[in-house]
Amino acid sequence: MKTKFLITSLLLIFLTSCSSDNDNNTDDGNEVPTGFMPLKNNNYWVYDVDSNLSSSTNPLTRDSVYVSGDTLINSETYKKIKSLTIPTGFFSSTLRNNGIKIDGSKLLMTGNFSFDFGLTTPINLGVTDFIFFNENATVGQVLSTTSGTINQTVQSFPLTIDYTLRSVYNGGQATYVFPNGDDYSDIKKTKIILNLKITTVQTLLGVTIPVTIMNAQDVIVSDQYYSKNVGMIYTSTVLNYQLNSIPNVTLPIPSTFNQTQTESIKSFLIN
Repeated sequence: MKTKFLITSLLLIFLTSCSSDNDNNTDDGNEVPTGFMPLKNNNYWVYDVDSNLSSSTNPLTRDSVYVSGDTLINSETYKKIKSLTIPTGFFSSTLRNNGIKIDGSKLLMTGNFSFDFGLTTPINLGVTDFIFFNENATVGQVLSTTSGTINQTVQSFPLTIDYTLRSVYNGGQATYVFPNGDDYSDIKKTKIILNLKITTVQTLLGVTIPVTIMNAQDVIVSDQYYSKNVGMIYTSTVLNYQLNSIPNVTLPIPSTFNQTQTESIKSFLIN
């Protein structure tokens, strides 16, 4: 259980570690604002979270996020998303304490994160106007993409993390039906993908050499389903990575990890 939260938090931190450099954040003029995530104050969404590790001692969890009101970031007005408790789901954790705004057919996220996931120091990162949804995109269209480098020391290991984060429109469908029979209509889908490469340095006989801890790979692939006039109703997120073996070196995180997590809407209120 501890490992699950450590790794999930680590990956979520990397996801929110960048400022978007996309070319799609333009003024939509008189375009009708999207209704795929209504952002009136006090709107809320409750999700059942299944991390596929459930047991009698590790049951399903429940997240609740809501629109708390306006917040001003860099002279721009956003709606601030808060949660009743610390969320365990990927989607809710990504939105928590961040600013969201509607820009025509798009949903943009801006915010700052500080996570302490059980290592020696927390990581503080941010994201600026990252487009995570666009109802008028074409299938396969990249909504936002950004790349960069994070330098972080974890338990005496100086890590260099090269990342590429992108969001992609993944098409739509007429309805989505849950196993319990609940159904939602007018569905649009977004895929969030995070690719990471991690390197460090080792000193041997007085010589410092770079060592690749993890080859570039997609460590997060998150499929998100949005229903018009409701919001995000279902997310399936795969967290997966494989570290390289380094002789005589014990890394502070597990060498391999694979987990599929789902978030299914339980209830909501739209004003």
